[in-house]
Amino acid sequence: MTLPLNLPQKENRMRHPVETLQHALIAFLTWTGPRDRSSERGDVPGWVMVTVMTAGLVAALWAVAGPELERMLRDALGSVA
Repeated sequence: MTLPLNLPQKENRMRHPVETLQHALIAFLTWTGPRDRSSERGDVPGWVMVTVMTAGLVAALWAVAGPELERMLRDALGSVA
């Protein structure tokens, strides 16, 4: 993507820096502004897969290391009290 900088020229004169910045900001906001996104469906299957896989990993780790994690937590809390 390229930033459209074909701004209308009023006349051949030196522009004030604030005017130049104003035109650049307008061009940038026009370029990045809201678009019609009705045709975009998004990446729902991707985030669903990541969520399900994360939950699966947590469940597998909990099943394997649950008793050890519980013992570590009890020891840590016991040493504080």
